[in-house]
Amino acid sequence: MLIQQGGIFLRSAAWRVLIISALLLLPCFWHKRIEAGDLPSHTYNAWLSQLIAEDKAPGLYVVSRWNNVLADIALAKLGALTGFLVAEHIIVLLAVLNFFWGAFAFISTANRRPPWTVVPAIAMIAYGWTFYVGFLNYYLSIGFAFWAVALFWQGRGTDFLAGAVLAVLALLAHPMGFMLLVGLTVYLRLSDILHGWLRWILFISPFLIVLTAHYYIRHMRTFIWYTWKNFFWMNGADQLNLFGTRYKHLGWAVLIFAVLSFIYGMWWEWKDPELRRRLRAPLELWLLLVFTALMVPEVIFLLHSPMPFALAISRLTTVTGVLGLCILGSIKPKIWHSVGLAICALVFFVWTYHDTWILNDLERQAETLVSGLPYGRRVTSTITAPPGWRLPLINHSVDRACIAKCFAYGNYEPSTGQFRIRARQGNPVVTDSVEDDLQMQSGFYPVRQRDLPMDQVYQCDEKNLAELCIRELSAGEQNGRIGYRPPRRF
Repeated sequence: MLIQQGGIFLRSAAWRVLIISALLLLPCFWHKRIEAGDLPSHTYNAWLSQLIAEDKAPGLYVVSRWNNVLADIALAKLGALTGFLVAEHIIVLLAVLNFFWGAFAFISTANRRPPWTVVPAIAMIAYGWTFYVGFLNYYLSIGFAFWAVALFWQGRGTDFLAGAVLAVLALLAHPMGFMLLVGLTVYLRLSDILHGWLRWILFISPFLIVLTAHYYIRHMRTFIWYTWKNFFWMNGADQLNLFGTRYKHLGWAVLIFAVLSFIYGMWWEWKDPELRRRLRAPLELWLLLVFTALMVPEVIFLLHSPMPFALAISRLTTVTGVLGLCILGSIKPKIWHSVGLAICALVFFVWTYHDTWILNDLERQAETLVSGLPYGRRVTSTITAPPGWRLPLINHSVDRACIAKCFAYGNYEPSTGQFRIRARQGNPVVTDSVEDDLQMQSGFYPVRQRDLPMDQVYQCDEKNLAELCIRELSAGEQNGRIGYRPPRRF
């Protein structure tokens, strides 16, 4: 059974696992704050949930949900014991380990051997776009999904029970991760069972399903479709495209190195039937997800929902990247594979250290600016990323800066109806309107008399977006009237 094999593996490779885990967690400690897009919003809302429990957040309430809640509940419960910033670090550490070793286990199961040579690449994906955009619930869900798929695919007996527990955790974290878990498990199990023309039907069927979904989605309101010219970038390497165009160049370098390594390995091993057997299903799934990047848009506006389902493909390519590593891991490992990927990883982490230092300094400024406000003052922000960054969600750092000090009036979670905390109309803590929230973030919100007193944190100088200022707003003005105004999102 896989669980027993895992125990044997841990005993035989304990020191290697500990050293890799320790190195893997360094980015969570190299600055005072973990900068990951939407993460500060999760932490801030965990603090709000505590205020609601203490009846100190009038007009807000908590509802019961069965998905998209695992990280939020964990932050709220642990934050009450340790403080919210400590709880945030603990949960992010566990999430990174869960994702990395879950992907490691999945690739191991696909290739019947530990994928030590691609460890640097797994680490880069673990700290890729999904991590730095801060979708913590989805990130947790995908990590659990990798573990569960490995157990359901090649497991027996109690492996299935453990996989079921992980599947429940994946569902509690995020429904998209759970759906990917189900889809991958069904496909991989059937790929081992079916043969001949039935096996080809298995390969073709999901392409037809995606194509059908494409024509259905075409009748909906959508945004950002990848064209034939650029959808090939959404193959998993896009997860490395973060804080500027240089990351895109690095992503191409990693992709080209991986492709050349794979071609070289296939040149010497293509007659090996075991290699073809290991390779077939991951390659088919990788092709399916790349095809999906062409057929499905990034943003889908759903009926009866105030918020769209956004960044669907960018989320999906986390799995595409791991499947790509299954393909690369199918060839015989070579030392130069590890060396090449390690050099790329070193460049990647040096760059992310520098860029997250800039974000840390922005949040330090925000903390200083709001520290002088009276407790409970409403605050909005129009902080946006520099041109060329693929991670626009940096304004939520003001949410975290407000913990125990002020109220982030443009906090988006309560108004969307997609999270635990909800807002009643007219409450003094947070806007109850999705439209108002989007206008606040883009700087086009017309300040109303009932909003006051309210302050605005903004980027003072268009030529130096790393400098923040704060000012008190007046009724009738747009909140982004002064300073750099970020472009509208939709």
